[in-house]
Amino acid sequence: MLDLGSLNPRQRDAVVHQGGPLVVFAGAGSGKTRVITYRVAHLISAHDVAPWRILAVTFTNKAAGEMQDRLLGLLGDRGSAVRVGTFHSTCARFLRRHGETLGISKDFTIYDDQDQLALVKRVLRDLGLDEKRYQPKAIAGRINRAKQEVQGPGSIETPDPWTEVVRRVYQTYEDRLDQANALDFGDLICRTVRGLESDESFRDALAGRFSHVLVDEFQDTNQAQFRLVRSLSEGHRNLCVVGDDDQSIYRWRGADRRNILDFRASFPDATLVKLEQNYRSTQRILRAANAVIARNTDREPKELWTANEEGDAVLVVRTMDERDEARLVLRGVQELVAQGYGASDVAVFYRTHAQSRVIEEALRSANIGYRIVGGMRFYDRAEVKDLLAYLRVTINPADDMSLLRIINTPARGIGKTTITRLLDAAAEHGRSLWGVLEEDGLGALGNAAQKRLAGFRTLISDLRDVATSDAPLGEIGAELVERTGYAEMLKHDDTPEADARFQNVQELVASMDEFQREHPDATLADFLENVTLHTSADERVEGDRVTLMTVHAAKGLEFPIVMVTGLEEQVFPFRGVDPWEDPEELEEERRLAYVAFTRAKERLVLSFAAVRRIFGQQRVGIPSRFLHELPAEDTSWIGARSSSPSPRPTEPRASERASTDSYVDYSEGSDVTDISSLRRGMQVRHPKFGVGEVREVMVGSPPRVSVRFPGWGTRKIIASYLERA
Repeated sequence: MLDLGSLNPRQRDAVVHQGGPLVVFAGAGSGKTRVITYRVAHLISAHDVAPWRILAVTFTNKAAGEMQDRLLGLLGDRGSAVRVGTFHSTCARFLRRHGETLGISKDFTIYDDQDQLALVKRVLRDLGLDEKRYQPKAIAGRINRAKQEVQGPGSIETPDPWTEVVRRVYQTYEDRLDQANALDFGDLICRTVRGLESDESFRDALAGRFSHVLVDEFQDTNQAQFRLVRSLSEGHRNLCVVGDDDQSIYRWRGADRRNILDFRASFPDATLVKLEQNYRSTQRILRAANAVIARNTDREPKELWTANEEGDAVLVVRTMDERDEARLVLRGVQELVAQGYGASDVAVFYRTHAQSRVIEEALRSANIGYRIVGGMRFYDRAEVKDLLAYLRVTINPADDMSLLRIINTPARGIGKTTITRLLDAAAEHGRSLWGVLEEDGLGALGNAAQKRLAGFRTLISDLRDVATSDAPLGEIGAELVERTGYAEMLKHDDTPEADARFQNVQELVASMDEFQREHPDATLADFLENVTLHTSADERVEGDRVTLMTVHAAKGLEFPIVMVTGLEEQVFPFRGVDPWEDPEELEEERRLAYVAFTRAKERLVLSFAAVRRIFGQQRVGIPSRFLHELPAEDTSWIGARSSSPSPRPTEPRASERASTDSYVDYSEGSDVTDISSLRRGMQVRHPKFGVGEVREVMVGSPPRVSVRFPGWGTRKIIASYLERA
């Protein structure tokens, strides 16, 4: 029998819930994954529910893998029979197995975002539309939003000429997907929902299979995802959703937190459980986070608490500018490592990627390793995508987007004119590009162009033979790299960049071999599907390195020490947020701050800059309103307190100097406004460091002076903070 003794009372209520709809509001660090896995295990061990009749859905492969591992630990081999997966992988599996009743071939290709954008551009060209006027990214985004709402081209309202163009492009885009036997990410869920809601045989095959459906991170679901889980649980109504509206931070990509807030409106008999005991953070960190999120009005009331220790005060640090802020990060990391922490115990958050550059430079200057979560991923690199396109064409030659990517890569003399004529022929005859090539229907082309296309056609045919053989995946990859000439191209380009690209190519082949070792029965199609559904949240980075990331990327993670930088108005909360025009935007920014703060387990450091150059502009830093909202008794300010913009801090006591030195207080100063009057060797006075000697004058905006102060060492000070001695 499953031991539930380790669960707290609220967790146990959720786990042993008998049946019917259940909504669990799980605060940050409250053990929601534990609740979901224990609930699944309890259904199997205590209620004899067959494992294969339980479906658990989440958002990332990493989360799904963790859930599966925990189930194996609780249930042994029975845990592997529970259906656990992401929304997209779950729907892809449904459509491959049962999609033929909906007219979907089981060997369809999945188009990622770049493939989708390339296809939209092609449609715009074929329709004679100007890309500058009708931006492909904007149109692709509108198509994605339509699919999130389960809308086809005919369902889009056209109140203006732009949306009329969107509808035309959307219809042609869908026709081209059908021709290529392809689905985009939105289709995986949208087409599954349509099938469940309109096709009886498809609905019976899926909904009848599961008796329990559990959904993690329900606050991040969109309308299509909500309709999916509602349809899957319509017969038995055993739907358990777990999430936290206070951590809903993906509104910009279609997430609708009303799905969890209004869950009881859709399911009036739903049981509600709140998980408010936090097992991650100190009491002071939680009080700070609660104080910020409590100011949001549109939320399910809850307040995190913990039995953990009181902990250190939340440190709020004023820095001179973004480079001084980067030095703060560097000094903090160095001191923490000296205290026995690992570099990987430290995470640095920022609101936008643009803020990372100076922090990276500071860490590199001190030879401190770091990783960027959410940066360029392995499978996004050009050489990797090229070879994946070759692999996809070997399985599905009707995949026009992949074929266009590789038709002249490596260069084989197939120019733009030839490709344009090939595209025109495909559009005229309603065929895929491969269909035109295969039937040799390019008599209008010159002999040289026809010869090159014939060579490409032969290459693809030969690669298809290799791909459909019984050869191991790693051998297929290695053969492809050699036969396409890709390895020769990179070896011929004798540069460090080419060497790095070739290493990436080798890593791709190695990943194919590793995938087959982990999945002995896997096919090439399985490998490609796994790669396509891979997301940035699934990255695994090894080694002792500082972690840098945006706050959006930090969700779901935790670190002993967290530094949140850039807490200024128009930075965090982000620029353009106007609480009078759109209060929901400000509430989402506050939820972002709440997510950032609750990632910290032991220490939380918040910083803001007096001056910051960002987005090509220099601006005076106004401390973020979130700093004003922190409890005074749980915070310690180093530098000017936000409520008093220009204080002159007192000299630190000797016992405090070692710790304060890491977060230097640059007081506002006096009468040095003309830096041309400053000379090396001149005596100047600073209100905190006293009298010092000028060592160097640095022109810039703002100008700085390197000054050596007895007992304090050499400091770089903004010139206006000094006065002549």
